[in-house]
Amino acid sequence: MGALSKIPHSCYEIGHTWNPSCALSALEITRGALEVSFKIYAPLYLIAAVLRRRKKDYYLKRLLPEILWSTSFLTANGGLYIVFFCILRKLLGGFYPWSAGFGSALPASYIAILLERKSRRGLLTIYMTNLATETLFRMAVTRGILKPIKHGEVLLFCITASLYMFFFRSKDGLKGFAFSALKFIIGKEEIPTHSGTTDHVKWWPVLTCAPRPFFLSRCKHGPRHRCCKHYQDNCISYCVKGFVRMFSVGYLIQCCLKLPSAFRQMFSKPSRLPSLFYNKENFQLGAFLGSFVSIYKGASCLLRWLRNIDDELHALIAGFLAGLSMFFYKSTSISMYLFSKLVETMYFKGIEAGRFPYFPHADTVIYAISTAICFQAAVMEVQNLRPSYWKFLLRLTKGRFAVMNRHLLDVFGTQASRDFKGFVPKLDPRFTTILPVLSE
Repeated sequence: MGALSKIPHSCYEIGHTWNPSCALSALEITRGALEVSFKIYAPLYLIAAVLRRRKKDYYLKRLLPEILWSTSFLTANGGLYIVFFCILRKLLGGFYPWSAGFGSALPASYIAILLERKSRRGLLTIYMTNLATETLFRMAVTRGILKPIKHGEVLLFCITASLYMFFFRSKDGLKGFAFSALKFIIGKEEIPTHSGTTDHVKWWPVLTCAPRPFFLSRCKHGPRHRCCKHYQDNCISYCVKGFVRMFSVGYLIQCCLKLPSAFRQMFSKPSRLPSLFYNKENFQLGAFLGSFVSIYKGASCLLRWLRNIDDELHALIAGFLAGLSMFFYKSTSISMYLFSKLVETMYFKGIEAGRFPYFPHADTVIYAISTAICFQAAVMEVQNLRPSYWKFLLRLTKGRFAVMNRHLLDVFGTQASRDFKGFVPKLDPRFTTILPVLSE
């Protein structure tokens, strides 16, 4: 069947199939989104406050307003979508391939992001841009425009890690959270001092006469290049220690992520509790982080031995090789997110250097467009949307996103109902349009 350009069905027949009233449908979506949004942001802000060691004054005066602020943003994003869905249908007299998803979500997302705090807009924009890029790639693959690259997420991570590590080694290359995070992961030994004062520190271990365990003694007296700054260890133990440390961190992070579900099953299925500690994903994340650090440190030391200098360009090679660690923990989400953050970093560096123009309110516009792209996929081709985001949309709308009448949208040629073959909405014939049967 050839793809049509417009269908004259009502918003009730396609969108809010559970209720023929546009106003009541929007109210139900908004009420459900409000409840879910509060449940999402309340523990999120509370945990963040505890981790940041906020003072009592914050809990009394700022915590609840910030929770409600973000709750209103997410609620508006969900509620306004169905509002513009109905408005566009009335204005256009039907549905075009772009109006049910992209067209309705664009103004809704733009208004919603303006309700959010400015300090959070950048992070939300990065996340949605990452998601929209992945969605567009999947759409292109489905249409045969692009072909997926085998282990493409690993290759992207290698390139991203290479550039990140180069900026990390460069003077004034990275600032803020990115620098602090890499300093924690890699260690301060790989940060150039740019001061030439390393000789004073170099002989500190020799002047220390306190007794050491045999293992620490072996670590100290092995081979170490004169340019290496890991003065407490030789090059081999330096890499091994880096692996053990970050393997432990990755293992513990994954355990903590599984704690909530483990507590829920503690009484109903106590036999599953040991799986919290022996889960395969725990070891995969640990191996990923541990091998990333050890490969980077090992490659950096090897290059210092081979070239007899400590060069910032070493970070490009070492970072790329370290990126191969993603074979232990393949994740398109991680690769895309870090790549998006890298592009953002390079863009702002270009602005500082006067090479790129600055666009005010660019984050709000990009967020709106990115979210609209994801909603377009959620309506017209959910098979190309990241499954975790689709589950989030179902949660936000209390499952109502899945009861759209996508069979009527199949005429646009995107296989909108492919994952909803068994669903046929029960519509009230008093509020439906009478149309001739569409034949192939």
